[in-house]
Amino acid sequence: MIRLTDICEKVQSYHPAADVDLIHRAYVYSAKMHDGQTRKSGEPYLIHPLGVADVISELKLDAPSVCAALLHDVVEDTLATTDDIARLFGAEVAFLVDGVTKLSLINFNSKEDRQAENFRKMLVAMAKDIRVLLVKLADRLDNMRSLGHLAPEKQERIARETMEIYAPLANRLGISWLKCELEDLAFRYLEPDEHRALDTKVHKSQKERDRYIEDVVKVLQSRLAEPGFAAEVSGRAKHLYSIFRKMKAQQVEFEKVFDVIAFRIVVETVADCYAVLGVIHSRWTPIPGRFKDYIALPKPNMYQSLHTTVIGPKGERVEIQIRTRQMHRIAEDGIAAHWRYKDRGGYEAKDAEKFTWLRQLMELQRDMKDPAEFLETVKVDLFSDEVYVFTPKGEVRVFPRGATPVDFAFAIHSDLGIHCSGARVNGAIQPLRYKMRNGDTIDILTSNQQHPSKDWLDFVVTSRAKARIRSYIRLEQRERALTLGKELLERELHKHSLSLARIQKAGELEKAATEMRIGTADELLCAIGYGKASTQAVIDLLVPEERRSAPPTEFRESKVEQLIRKVTRKDQGGIKINGVDGILVRYARCCSPLPGDEITGFITRGRGVTVHRHSCPKAIDVDPDRRIEVSWDAKTRSSRPVSLRVITADRPGILATISTAFSQDGINISQATCKTGDADRAVNTFSFAVTDLGQLKAVIRHLQKIDGVISVDRV
Repeated sequence: MIRLTDICEKVQSYHPAADVDLIHRAYVYSAKMHDGQTRKSGEPYLIHPLGVADVISELKLDAPSVCAALLHDVVEDTLATTDDIARLFGAEVAFLVDGVTKLSLINFNSKEDRQAENFRKMLVAMAKDIRVLLVKLADRLDNMRSLGHLAPEKQERIARETMEIYAPLANRLGISWLKCELEDLAFRYLEPDEHRALDTKVHKSQKERDRYIEDVVKVLQSRLAEPGFAAEVSGRAKHLYSIFRKMKAQQVEFEKVFDVIAFRIVVETVADCYAVLGVIHSRWTPIPGRFKDYIALPKPNMYQSLHTTVIGPKGERVEIQIRTRQMHRIAEDGIAAHWRYKDRGGYEAKDAEKFTWLRQLMELQRDMKDPAEFLETVKVDLFSDEVYVFTPKGEVRVFPRGATPVDFAFAIHSDLGIHCSGARVNGAIQPLRYKMRNGDTIDILTSNQQHPSKDWLDFVVTSRAKARIRSYIRLEQRERALTLGKELLERELHKHSLSLARIQKAGELEKAATEMRIGTADELLCAIGYGKASTQAVIDLLVPEERRSAPPTEFRESKVEQLIRKVTRKDQGGIKINGVDGILVRYARCCSPLPGDEITGFITRGRGVTVHRHSCPKAIDVDPDRRIEVSWDAKTRSSRPVSLRVITADRPGILATISTAFSQDGINISQATCKTGDADRAVNTFSFAVTDLGQLKAVIRHLQKIDGVISVDRV
């Protein structure tokens, strides 16, 4: 069990002047407020704040941060208030605690709303003081360490959030050990079978690997001692999730994954780094395309090193990282390695450029109202590998790998992106879909006639570009919906000898919008245009009853209205629709939702409601004004089509084994496509029907256990 005295000793070892008395008082207060509370494991709740404080001391943060760790749950889980914390421990500790506290007392429409608002609050707080995020990461790490005591569905939800948001945040802050542990813990709960199998294989080869590390370290030390370098050489196996990601990316089994071991050489100066690289390359053959200079071009998370992969002893591929001692401290602990305290916390102005990504996230949280879209763009921004390109003036710009000239244009200025018609890359004209490469010089071409199209969303990768394109397209869609809404309401009013212009002038339409809780008159017209509000409901509010009962003025039904009437029939196929009755339901082909998937619906004029999976990129692209609450009807059981891509080793009999697995699960394959490729592997796509997500997960688990199956993914 972690003891407060151990935590205080750690703090005093790196910060002798720390206010240890404040930490003791925070501990006593936390123990008093959490008295009688227990965790799911049955242990006293105080174990958790102590665990978080211990992680904070590992990050070498100050006394207020340790206090915030000890107190981070008292406002949420006890009768204590933020004012109480400020009165007892000062405004600084209260600010940190408030930034970490969840928004428990607010009612949200959905899990996405809650998750997004929690993240928005944390962003605002950490923009003022990055320690808020560090305490939150420590909180998440301690929770992940004890995740095994929760129900399976909670384990999966928390692990996924950790993998998608918190591990990438730790990476952005450059805290590699924290990022690796979060990834491995999340991997254990998200892919339990793969984690177990890989963990077993790694442990089986542990002794052989340790011997190999020892041999290579000795060789490297002797080679570097000859020219007189004072170098520290070490080697370690990469963490489990990193190996698993390599297996997925290379589509190979564990035994065929190269560079599972990374060797590190720590030297005194930057000049020594390049000199050591020369010694390594003169002794062993470097592998083309595997050299990266992160010293000249540091990663946005402040990471600096030289990376090279060579054909080392015994003909094995060896990855070697070369860095100085200062670079090593930053590589391990990131922002915490060179923490600079100011009177009110935060970080020095000279470090501000290292937090460009944080500033961009702040812009996003201000601009985006749709929680699902906000969370999706956050994940995209946090998970990206970088590519370095130049402006025509020679300035370096960093983009996610796969970024295009359109991403570049929007990063410079929104207007440049909107009118971007092409790009000159290294002097040659390239299409908008061109994927920028390291070292490219990008010059954007524009045209006043050029405007963003929906197709652009298929190839841009930065959240800024996606947000600006979606905003432009939605503005256009809104204008069309407004025009259509006016036309439809005008026609209905005409039947009762009324005009829309008079109704608007008298303020009646505004009153109707307020009564229907839609907002403004324009928003009401848009809702009619989108199909979210019926003209009849508006007429009932605008037209007196005696006038409604009179014979309507003869009016021919428009083609649009005919089309609407045709599709507004009861055909929901196992879907419950909140707030709108009698709507045709379609399932999106792009994501093929199954009962059990989290889903969302979008009204499409003339085509009813289209149902997407929550995670579908196409759903994120659609205007949130057209979103409608939908859910699965538990009473209805019908089969839905789905496809799986199964990558296997190319060996005789494996297809028969896979077919048997489907049969044993009571599933009939309707279509199969099998292709052999390079590296002795085969790519197989199977189409079939299942009744719900549980049946699909069962067959995926069954397939993953087959010897020779490398990966199974839903298409």
